[in-house]
Amino acid sequence: MKVIKRDGHIVDYDPEKIRVAIGKANNEVKGHKKVTKEQIEDIIKYIEELNKKRILVEDIQDIIEEKLMEFDKYELAKKYITYRYTRELVRKANTTDKSIKELIEGENEYWNSENSNKNAEVVTTQRDYLAGITSTDITRRFLLPEDIVAAHDAGIIHFHDADYFAQNALHNCELINLNDMLQNGTVINGVMIEKPHRFITAATIATQIILAVTSSSYGGATVSLTHLAPFVRSSYEKYLKKYKERKLSKEECEKFAMQDTRKEVEDGVQTFNYQVNSMTNTNGQAPFLSVCMYLGETDEYKDELAMIIEEFLKQRILGFKNEKGVYITPAFPKLLYILEEDNVREGSKYWYLTKLAAECTAKRMVPDYISEKIMLEYKKNELGNGECYPCMGCRSFLTPDRTMHLGNIAKAKDYVEGKGKYYGRFNQGVVTINLPDVALSSKGDMDEFWKIFDERLELCHRALQIRHKRLSNATSDVAPILWQHGALARLEKGESIHELLHHGYSTISLGYAGLYECVKYMTGHSHTDNGEGKEFGLKVMQHLNDATAKWKKEEDIDYSVYGTPIESTTYKFARCLKERFGTVKGITDRNYITNSYHVPVFEEIDAFTKLKLESEFQRLSPGGAISYIETPNLQGNLDVVIEVMQFIYDNIMYAELNTKSDYCQKCGYTGEILIDDDLEWYCPNCGNRDHNTLNVARRTCGYIGTNFWNKGRTEEIKERVLHIDNKVAD
Repeated sequence: MKVIKRDGHIVDYDPEKIRVAIGKANNEVKGHKKVTKEQIEDIIKYIEELNKKRILVEDIQDIIEEKLMEFDKYELAKKYITYRYTRELVRKANTTDKSIKELIEGENEYWNSENSNKNAEVVTTQRDYLAGITSTDITRRFLLPEDIVAAHDAGIIHFHDADYFAQNALHNCELINLNDMLQNGTVINGVMIEKPHRFITAATIATQIILAVTSSSYGGATVSLTHLAPFVRSSYEKYLKKYKERKLSKEECEKFAMQDTRKEVEDGVQTFNYQVNSMTNTNGQAPFLSVCMYLGETDEYKDELAMIIEEFLKQRILGFKNEKGVYITPAFPKLLYILEEDNVREGSKYWYLTKLAAECTAKRMVPDYISEKIMLEYKKNELGNGECYPCMGCRSFLTPDRTMHLGNIAKAKDYVEGKGKYYGRFNQGVVTINLPDVALSSKGDMDEFWKIFDERLELCHRALQIRHKRLSNATSDVAPILWQHGALARLEKGESIHELLHHGYSTISLGYAGLYECVKYMTGHSHTDNGEGKEFGLKVMQHLNDATAKWKKEEDIDYSVYGTPIESTTYKFARCLKERFGTVKGITDRNYITNSYHVPVFEEIDAFTKLKLESEFQRLSPGGAISYIETPNLQGNLDVVIEVMQFIYDNIMYAELNTKSDYCQKCGYTGEILIDDDLEWYCPNCGNRDHNTLNVARRTCGYIGTNFWNKGRTEEIKERVLHIDNKVAD
């Protein structure tokens, strides 16, 4: 018999625990008021003869109370009820002490590998984690219903970012309206920042804005280089004026002015990169920043934008120096390169940028690629016209509904009536459903599957409503940089942000994980089979979309389906599935489950087939998704990189190439740091296993991670197969 605990965990039935519990109550009474050992055994026998496969711990306790009263042991029953109540208080008492001790003393694998971009030994990170432990404790005890906490603990759902939930003002991710803030001024820490007049000043101010914004939220942020392009022209005009005043010829003035401008762009981009990677926000890390490179965003400043994009790519190809002075692959900023007709084919005007992007991807794993062509098909506004815009952070995409009417809500100074609005919009948060758990809970019965699926979706819905309601209590005063000074809005002091949570201005995400395992268990096939498995997988995805569409219609809240980047949660979900269902071959026998709709990492499939197949599922993940292919070192074969990029343009909205670019500080080896059978990283050249002297960069969940990972994610990385043959790199 199995016992289901209050937190959803399932343990073996142990009669000794009943003897101990009744015994403790027995010690509180005297003489004939006590229960005999025989009566205790009668109670245990009664429970066991119920012949239940599973029983709730609360049901066992109810039976004990009833039996004690049948024995006329009313005072003893009262003592047992008191004991039971006391235990409940203990369970609900502050739970932070152990977590804090483990964090500070570095004793716990979870804290050391919770986030591959955070170093838990650093005091700034520890400070964020300490606050997070407190927030999580408050969230669990006071802010969430017990059934949602129990479902979260059991891995049935995942309530993301509980470590930031206690504050009622923090949202997930955003597209920063850098244009409004630079063109119309902003305020940071009470200091007025007026419109800059040079590119290098604008680039520096942009990094200060990024730091302030990401310190007031907890997810990824995105800025567009388009918003910096006008300041390149301002710098050029300044230099041109200087040389004209020296009475030089027109040709000389323009030549020298352009040389100075290019040098300023180089310095400004370097300053931007240094700032972003050296700053630490209140989350104890460098900002989770994405930078968008979209030539189609501007006509007037396209050449200036191209100059900035070129410099960003060149500096990323070079890399950033580590503490040993060696150029390595940095994690941030993530680069988003929009593929469009002006750059995707040889002979197009900006083809030189695409070749640079290919070189950068081969060496540094970025940029990632968004297809303007496919996005215009997927993201249509209220007039039926396609829209193209970057994701918020690593993968969160806004919906274009009613965007032409959203500027008045945010009071943005750069809003143009009748034009779609994306910058300044944001995401309210995520709750993820564990799809393999739905399948396993149904025991393969299709009718039961859809019934349980709907029950779990409603559980997620209630959890998302709680997220929304908590955020709706905030006023603009809680984060002036966001709500008053242009990053997301320009509301008045004390004004509620409530309207920005409705009407499509912001999204709220229903995440999902483990589509492969879900489909495999229910059908016996992978969702990649182009048959029964794929058909069922698409039905599951459509069911998620039908649910969010229904909620959205009823509540005017922009619920969206989101392919969750489950970094540490992949390990948690896998462990919980094993605890609940045991080892099920091919389903729960690994330390991770598959991200979102992805082809499982161990399944042999070529790059183009994978991207084409996943494009069908990506379309049903409108709130966020990213596909990838694993490659060998392609620095010697850029033609393959370009071929993949052009395939992305024609077939899938958002994808990336995972290359390898590691470094061993002990022997100077550059290449791929490997993982052994014990899931330990080592240098194949000298055998070095010291994490402190290994620079490893791997893509995990959209972002590049550089601080190593938990056992589950490490196993997933080890089992990744190449989607392009090694021979192409020879």
